[in-house]
Amino acid sequence: MANARPLLMRCGAFGDMVLLTPLIRTLSARFDSPVDIVSSGGWTRPLLAGQPGVGELYLVKSRRRPYLISPDQWELVRRLRQRGAGPTWFLDPDGIGRSLLRRGGIDADWIVEADDLPRLPGEHYLERFARIAAQMPRALGSAPLPVGAPSGTVLEVSAAARADLEAWLATRGLGGRPLLLVQAGNKRTMRRGARRRASNTKYWPEQNWAALVAAMRQQYPSHAVLLLGVPSEQALNEDIRARLIDPLVENVALELPMGRLLALLERARGLVSVDTGPAHAAAALGLPEVVLFGAADPALYRPRGAPGAPVVCLCPDPPGSLEGLPASAALAAFATLPLRPAS
Repeated sequence: MANARPLLMRCGAFGDMVLLTPLIRTLSARFDSPVDIVSSGGWTRPLLAGQPGVGELYLVKSRRRPYLISPDQWELVRRLRQRGAGPTWFLDPDGIGRSLLRRGGIDADWIVEADDLPRLPGEHYLERFARIAAQMPRALGSAPLPVGAPSGTVLEVSAAARADLEAWLATRGLGGRPLLLVQAGNKRTMRRGARRRASNTKYWPEQNWAALVAAMRQQYPSHAVLLLGVPSEQALNEDIRARLIDPLVENVALELPMGRLLALLERARGLVSVDTGPAHAAAALGLPEVVLFGAADPALYRPRGAPGAPVVCLCPDPPGSLEGLPASAALAAFATLPLRPAS
């Protein structure tokens, strides 16, 4: 028997999953049902669980590992067979992991393949997702729907996460203090090897970040600046902070579970970030921000969230390594960024 609940498969990075939120809301409204999601990554459940339109989350450790030695894939297939076939949107490129849907009893007639609608020149991901959302599986026997206008990403923060944030800020002596945020690290920068290497187009020198933070503190002397990140970015943040002698610049990379990070992005007044996942989450929570791009094209990946929340994207000229972006450009962009009103 067919399952009427829509299913979506996307195993992406943090920012990729934030970009899915408009598609999830569209499918949930169309089918008047939560959308079940097949994905991977330790960030997916704490990011998406409880968000509007999200139903069951089916997670695997890896889609690339051989099926015969992957108990997590066996469990996914078992649960999909138990769930039953139904309208499914497969969004991962090059068919990676699609065989898991087939093993789970979902044949091609039920599946909308994103690869059948390649990205158009200059098309933002949200515009492409709006085109994909308009497609319907052949099994439903209906023609594609009109393509709706792409909407921005949206995330919600739970009351528990807000309470946790306030308690945590109080332990650091930051309760009630206005906050500015900096996200210097990203997955590419924290790969093994030197941060400064030809393949790392998202690297911006530590002295540039330190100059930016110093300017932020000078412009807003009553504000604390928190250096965000995951534990692997702790050392990068320390190298930035070591260039500053300022007790109101704090490295919090070891202390940001997902719920607390989202609550912090909701509470802060502004953010400067490299092109990475927290920048997309910030946009989804309406936080004004400056985002630094290297080789990636902002026309495709620009964070797009709540209407009216300013997002300023900066790129080196010519596009390429982020090292080509002068610190003065980021300082000037932040100096004119309209911050969120103080709470």
